[in-house]
Parts: sequence; C-alpha cells; structure tokens
Amino acid sequence: MNWITAAGAIAALCSMVSFVPQAWRIVRSRDTSAISPVMYSFTVAGFALWTLYGVGLGEWPLIVTNSVCLLLASFILLMTLLPQAEKDAMADTVDPDA
Repeated sequence: MNWITAAGAIAALCSMVSFVPQAWRIVRSRDTSAISPVMYSFTVAGFALWTLYGVGLGEWPLIVTNSVCLLLASFILLMTLLPQAEKDAMADTVDPDA
C-alpha cells in the first residue's frame, strides 16, 4: 500500500468515525439542543452529493465513506428535527437500556 492509499484510508476512517460519538450521545441523552439543523442539513446534502459524485466516477472509496457519513449525519439531523416523544422512541429503539 502506498502512502496515498494509506492517507486516503485513514482520512475515510476518521470521517466515518467522527459522527459516531455525536450520534451515540444523542441516543443516550436525547438532547439535541446544541445542534444546528441548518448546518446538519448542509452536511447531509454535502454527503449525498459526494456519494453521487463517487457513483458517477465509479470510485467505491468515495461511495462507501460518504454513504456511511450520510447515514450517520442523517440520523443526527432526524433526531434534531423530531419532537421529543418521537426522539425518545427512536433512542429507545436504538438502545433500549438507555
């Protein structure tokens, strides 16, 4: 593996993992008051477009990385937009012990 491939793999891993703590915090606390729905809307749109770009180029690293980030960012956005009762129900589905 050359350094370019290694750098790309590490960057992809960092991008994907970066959303997990935020998503897990939301599941555990059910608090999204500090999250901007406008900012996350742009984030979700960006990942959707990067995924489409990867599909257009046929580049699976772009497709996989941005699809995972799209799913995690979409979850965070959804939890931010849901009313509290629905947010609680979704969090209970993801982690019944919370």
